[in-house]
This record gives sequence, C-alpha cells and structure tokens, in this order.
Amino acid sequence: MTDKSKINELDEKKIEQAHLDDVVEKIKKSEGQLQEHMEVAEEDLKVINNAFDDIHLGMDGDAISMDAALSIHQQQQMLDERNNSWQQSKQRLGILRKLEKNPFFARLDFQEKGEPKKETVYIGLSSFTDKNDHFLVYDWRAPISSIYYDGKLGEVTYMTPDGEQEVNLYLKRQFLVENGQIRAYFDTQETIGDQMLLEVLDGKSSTHMKGIVKTIQKEQNKIIRDTKSKLLFVQGAAGSGKTSAILQRIAFLLYRYRGTLTSSQVVMFSPNSLFNDYIKDVLPEMGEQNMVQMTYKQFLARRLPNLKVESLSEQFETVVDTDNKAVAKFVSDIEFFKVLTNYSKLLNQSGMAFKDIKFQGKVFIPKEKIQEIYYSYGPQYNLGNRLDATVDRLIKMLHRKMGAEMRSKWVSERIENLDKEQLQALYNAADQEFKNGDEERKFLARKIVAYTMQGVYKHIKRLRFLNVASNYLNFLKAVPKIVELDKYSITVTQWQKYVDDFIKNFNNKQISMNNLSPYLYLYDLVTGRHGELDMKFVFIDEIQDYTPFQLAYMKYKFPRARYTMLGDLNQSIFTKKNSQTLLSEAQSLFEADETRVVQLVHSYRSTKQITDFTKAILTNGQKIEPFNREGDLPNLLQADNLETSIQQVIGQLKENDQRNYTTAIIAKTLEDATKLNELLQNSGVKTTLIRSENQRLATGTIVLPSFLAKGLEFDAVIMWDASKDKFETDEQQLVYTIASRAMHKLTITSIGELSQLLQRVPEKYYVE
Repeated sequence: MTDKSKINELDEKKIEQAHLDDVVEKIKKSEGQLQEHMEVAEEDLKVINNAFDDIHLGMDGDAISMDAALSIHQQQQMLDERNNSWQQSKQRLGILRKLEKNPFFARLDFQEKGEPKKETVYIGLSSFTDKNDHFLVYDWRAPISSIYYDGKLGEVTYMTPDGEQEVNLYLKRQFLVENGQIRAYFDTQETIGDQMLLEVLDGKSSTHMKGIVKTIQKEQNKIIRDTKSKLLFVQGAAGSGKTSAILQRIAFLLYRYRGTLTSSQVVMFSPNSLFNDYIKDVLPEMGEQNMVQMTYKQFLARRLPNLKVESLSEQFETVVDTDNKAVAKFVSDIEFFKVLTNYSKLLNQSGMAFKDIKFQGKVFIPKEKIQEIYYSYGPQYNLGNRLDATVDRLIKMLHRKMGAEMRSKWVSERIENLDKEQLQALYNAADQEFKNGDEERKFLARKIVAYTMQGVYKHIKRLRFLNVASNYLNFLKAVPKIVELDKYSITVTQWQKYVDDFIKNFNNKQISMNNLSPYLYLYDLVTGRHGELDMKFVFIDEIQDYTPFQLAYMKYKFPRARYTMLGDLNQSIFTKKNSQTLLSEAQSLFEADETRVVQLVHSYRSTKQITDFTKAILTNGQKIEPFNREGDLPNLLQADNLETSIQQVIGQLKENDQRNYTTAIIAKTLEDATKLNELLQNSGVKTTLIRSENQRLATGTIVLPSFLAKGLEFDAVIMWDASKDKFETDEQQLVYTIASRAMHKLTITSIGELSQLLQRVPEKYYVE
C-alpha cells in the first residue's frame, strides 16, 4: 500500500467515524425521548389504576349501572393501551441501546435504475430514522439489505414485496465497530469478506449462542429470506451455520410479516432442552421475542402425564439387535403411518374399545352400552362426529340418572346429616324460601347429586370412557392381519415380541419413542383432533434424528404451517437407520413445486485442520469445504491404561486453560461421562458433569455424553476413550458429531488400540 493510499484510508476512516458519531448522538437523543415517554406512560398507568378505585358503582341488587359499566370498560381500554405503549417503548429502548454501541456494520453505495443520483445506505441490527423519518440505518432484514449479503459490485437485482428491483452497486464496505469506535473497515468486491469472517470466527465460545447478522453468507441468506417454500430442507455440514441461519430466518419472518405474524405462531423443535437454553438469547438480541420452543418428546409427552417416555440416554443406549431392526424400521416409516390411518377407518364399523363409567365405585354406564350408542349412528358419521354424538347422549343419560339418583337412600341420609353451615352453602341466597319441605328437599337433593356427579360429568366430557391403550393394542394385534409382514422382512414371532414389549412397558407405566407418536396419532384420529391450525411456521432442527413417521405426524398436527427442516445427514445418532433416505421421505409429504433444498457445504465452526480431520472420518466427507482459518492439527493421545489416559487429559486441560480455551470432554455414554468426571474430580480437576438435558451449560471445563452435544460448539474438545472396543463400525456418524464440536482445538484419547473409524483417517491430518 502506498503512503498516499494510507493517508486516503485514514481520511476515509475519520469521515466514517464522524458519521458514526453523528448517528450515535441522534440515537442517544432518541433514547432520552423514549425514556421520557415511558415515564409519562408509567404516570398515566398509576392515574388510571387509582381512578378504578374511585369509580362508584350504582348497585341495584346484583346489577351494575350502565354508566359505571361503561366507565369500567373505558378505563380498562385506556389501561391496555398505555400498557402496550410502555411495553413497545421498553423493547425499542433495548434495541437503541444495542445500536448505540454498534449502530451499523455495512455501507452500500448504489444507483437505482432510472434514478439520477447515487444513494448511500448503512445497515445495522435495526432500522433507525431521524426526526424527518430519513433512514440513517436500515434493518439487516429490509429488502435493500439483501444486496449486502448476495450481491457483487455492478448490476444487482433484489426482491422487494412489490417485485424485483435493479440497482448498480458501486461500493460495499464492512465495518468492525466496538463501543462506538470504528476499529477497521474493509471494501470488498464479493459478498462477506474473509477478514470480517475471521474476526468473528477467531472469537471464543460461550454458554449462549450469539446472533451475528453481519457475517451471513450468500447461501445462508437464501434460507433466511425464502417466503415461497412450503418445505425448506436445509442439509448442512457441521459448523455451516444452519442453526444461526434458522434463527435469523425466524427474525426475518417476524419482520417481514409484522402485523400478521406473532412469535407464538412460530414453533421450533430442538434436539434437547440444553440446546434450547444455548440459543435462547439469539432472537432477543435481534429485538424479537422468542418463538415457542420445545423438544419433540416434550411436545408429545405433556399429553401423557401418567406415562414415562424413554429418556435421551435410554433411547441412545438401546441396543437394537438384528432381529428387531426390521420392526424398528417398519414402525418408524411413512408406510406404518398409512397403515394406522387406514385402520382408523375400520373403527367406523366396529372394534372401538371403551371403559365402564363408574359412580361411587359401581358401574354407572357399562362399556357395552357406550359401544352400542357409539355404533348406533349411521355411516355418514366420521370418528370425531360419532364421538361427539356419543358424549351428548351420555350427558343426557347422566341427567336422567340424576333424577333417579335424587330419590335414592344415600341422598336422603346426606340431607338429614347436613348442619346449618352446610345448608347455607347449598342455598342460592342466605334467605332463600321454599313453598314446602318437599320442595326444599328436592332442591337440596338436586344440588347434592349434581355436586357428587360432577366427577362423572367431567369424566364424560374429557373422553375418559375411551380405552385408548386397548384401542392401540388392538391395532398392534391387528397388524399381521392387515399387512403382509414378510414384505418388510418381519416374522409374526418378531412382531409378537414387539407387541409383548409394548404391553410389558405399558403395565410399568412406560412407553418407547417408537410407540409414542402412533399411540397419540390413533387417539387424534379417534377423537377427530386435527391439530393446531393457527401455527404458521414450524422449524425442526437436527432433522436426521427424526423418523419419517414423526415428520408425517408433525404435518398432521400443524396442517397449515410452512416447514423448515434442517440438519446434517452425517450426524444421525438416534434413528439407528440410514438417514440418507430421509430427504426423499420428507419431500413426499409436500408437492414437488413447494419444496426447496438448500445445501450448506462450507464449514465455518472449526479450523481448516479440524475440518479436514472430521471430513476424513466420513465415507462421503468430500462434500464438506473448510473455511481457510488456520490452527493446530488435532492431537491423538494413546495410553496403555486408564490411569495414564487420565493424566494425559489433565495435561491437555492445562494446555487448553493457558490458551483461555473452554474445554468440553465428550464421552460416548452417560455412564462413561459419569465415571470420567469422578476420576478427574478425585485428581483435583474442577469439572461440571452435564448428565441431563434439563441442566444448563456451565462455564469452565464440562464433561458430557455424546447425545447431549448436538448443535453445541466449544473452543476445545477432548474426545474421551475412542478405543477399538468403544465404537461399533456403524457409528461413524457419532464419532463425526463428537469431533466436529471443536472450534480451535481437538484432542482424541484412546486406551489401547484406536477405533477402526479413526484408524482410517490419514496420518497427515493429526499429530501423536
């Protein structure tokens, strides 16, 4: 660089800093005005609340005067308006405070087609205008901002709500701003410059994910701004920015459809609760409320509070023997979903199982009678309508039986034993009068029977007379009669074992993940429940650990939603099947022209050396392209015994601590992680064991089992005991998942001979 160009760059930096200072000044002014507005709103809220106490109600018996009712309604409206205004101001103030530290991260100079002069726009976390509504900063989600992520210099088109717009782009500038000071800026021809990416990627990991919008890549931007697809399927390598792109997509959709879309109409299914906690700050950082967030198991298990669903650990450690593999595949496929759907139609003719309705320990309405009522309705009734009609009939029967029950001996005895206080509680008014004693007795009998039979009424209304477990068991038993099992390489004996296992688990109040979705799907079909119609967007992370049945059931539960499914088909660790076919199975649920597949092949999380190593673990890893960020080669620590291996881990931890790296030691199973944690603590090493998904990530060194590491990243990873006996030959995806969590440093330990899965990694990719 010549001296002249250095001087020009310094001058340019001064000009940009002056502009930034001016914007910050205006932001501070705006903050002050907003603060005043909030104080006024708070005062108004106090005044309105006090006014409530002063409203005198014109009482006439139980009636409120019309004037008083109107006054209450008006006060309530005013209270709601002020409260809303205060909440919005508070949210906006939070955004402005973020903008004050870092008002913008990019600048674009362009000329719109047909316009006489050039324009300059600055892009930041949120829009900011001056008092004349002139944009000083554009929100990164605004249509014009997509040029920053997608366009090279020259002619560029971008999408607006009104269609395509064409511009000529002259300058694309990126800023690194810290606390209101421009540290550096880069002018780039391309999309996001490597300097900017390196600055961000060289940073340290944290217990909470950050939403960085200044380094969104072109292929990620396609995902974020897609508004057409009913199914957007994102296949991305480990560390390719899938999850951050999805969270940015949610923020974009809330911005794009503001006024018609709320965060409660967006649901995200995460791999585990630990991950939910890890990403919880990303949307609020971007000024948006968090979407509904849960795991698939939480979504279903909340409906079965009396059954224990197998835990992640149990699911992960279940050994599926060869005999059961065919059954496990069959019950998790879309074909089984269709079989169950067709079976439910047979229940319209016969076979629905019920339970007796009991009252005071005796059969009140026998199940045979309920079945007779249920099937008394003609073929024009579907399952849901048939059940509704049955409920109505049962309620009528209940009312008739109440009349008979009023004359029974136990009611007379109850009335005779009532004391004065109990009598007063039953009367409608303290001074209630009756024509005669007979009328009073009837009144009290009706009250007592109605109160005592409340439980029966609820029982009927809540469909407790349906025998859900028997209906599902009858379905399982019917499968060999309605399906040619040998087509799926399943014998009748193997199927019978599956049925017996379901019965055994159910009697112990337990249910497997394989049975959970079909069990609830049959219940939904029988009751006519069609899912949540107001849910507009469904996001499913780590899609490779879902079964096709679960995806089909999700589609049934959210029939009007648009779906974004994302994952890495190389990281399937739960489904115990070939996840490579999952894409075509997911696509079969949607129309071809409504589906879009985006592949993210660039891996940004890890250094080039770690990515090269993890690629070599996979048989099809050539599709992954590392980002050119240099670092250490992964190191292999082999030991002859456990004691030596522990000492090697302690030595590596010390080295990592000196470099200020946060280390995660990842063991295969929970049992392995627990034993290792105990050994380290006995050696005086401070560690935190993450044993369940309901824990939170702690600072410092953590020890965790592999199935809880999904989606997380750490400065340094030590893979514990990658020895020959520990990993099966079909567990390459699991080994890849563990190794690809590391950002800056990867260490592999083994006691004795190294796993075959790692022996095939060429020696040039690691050091011993």
